Order: sequence, then structure tokens, then C-alpha cells
Amino acid sequence: MKPYALRYATPKAWVDTVLANFDDFLIDHAAAEKKASGMATSMLSHYPDKTDLVEAMCDLALEEMVHFRDVVKILHQRGLILAADTKDTYINAFRKLMRKGTDVYFLDRLLIGSIVEARGCERFGLIAEALPAGDLKKFYLAITESERRHDDLFLKLAYQYFDTDIIEARMDTLLEAEAEIVKALPIIAALH
Repeated sequence: MKPYALRYATPKAWVDTVLANFDDFLIDHAAAEKKASGMATSMLSHYPDKTDLVEAMCDLALEEMVHFRDVVKILHQRGLILAADTKDTYINAFRKLMRKGTDVYFLDRLLIGSIVEARGCERFGLIAEALPAGDLKKFYLAITESERRHDDLFLKLAYQYFDTDIIEARMDTLLEAEAEIVKALPIIAALH
């Protein structure tokens, strides 16, 4: 597997905004974990013939739901409640890049999944670094590592089902597009 890097670094202003509005960030984080579990369930439902993917997505769906539960516990400890889900501009922009056609759509789902997890890893890592020592910092350090594993998982699956040249060409295009999407996002207390 050839490693790759995101092509736009999240600015410090985003970290500052999250820290200043951490309750809002937690509510958004919970929604993101719930949606990630749903995405994994969708993947295993759409590709039942790909046994390695089915097993991986079963595990991922469960892990993301555990993260959701953990964030909900933090919310409740802080006297907060879940909010209605909102549209995720970042994810919706990425969805527009998915190509039509069975194989290319599948490849795009895997590569976009990898990039989304890589962005989550970067951003959760920034939050973990910025938080003071304590349980919340430990939680976000663990979430960061989890996102790193998920990024690797999607990429590993892509390499299992597709040729390296096809993956690298498409990944280059998607990484460029992702950088532009993130640059255009408003700086708010949300994961994306």
C-alpha cells in the first residue's frame, strides 16, 4: 500500500473555534459517529458478495456505534442532549464526486471513506493535542488512533479489489478535490 497525505492542513482557527464552542462540537461529533456507523452498514448491505468487506464493515459499524455511545455519555455528563442531524456540507460535496458505474462507484466509496477517516484523524488529533490533560484528552487521543485505523482499512480494501495504478490516479484526483472542499468550509465547531 502506498501512503498518501491530505493536501490541506486544518487551520488553527478551526481548533480555536472548537475549543471555544466545545458543547456544539460534541453534539456534531455524536452525529458524525452515528452517520459513520450507518455508512458502514450501507456498505455491507450493498456488497454482500465481498466477504472481507462485509466482515470489516460489520466491525466498523459496531465500533462507530460504540464511539457514538461514548460521545452521548459525555454529552449527558455535561447536561447536553443530542440534536437533530444536519446536512454535512463536506460529505455532500464528496458524494457529488462519486462516479456512476458499479466498479468506479465502489472504488470511489472506498477511497472517499479513506480520505474522510484521514481528515477525522487529523482533526481529532488537533483537538486531542489542544485539550488539557484528563479523560477528555485521553478519549480524543483514542478516537484519533481509531480514525487512523479506519483510514487504513478503507485503503487496504481498495487495494484488495482494485489495481494500484487505478487507485493512485483516482486518489490523486480525490485528494485535490478534498483540499478544495475543506478550504471552502466555514470555520465552525463541527468535525467538517
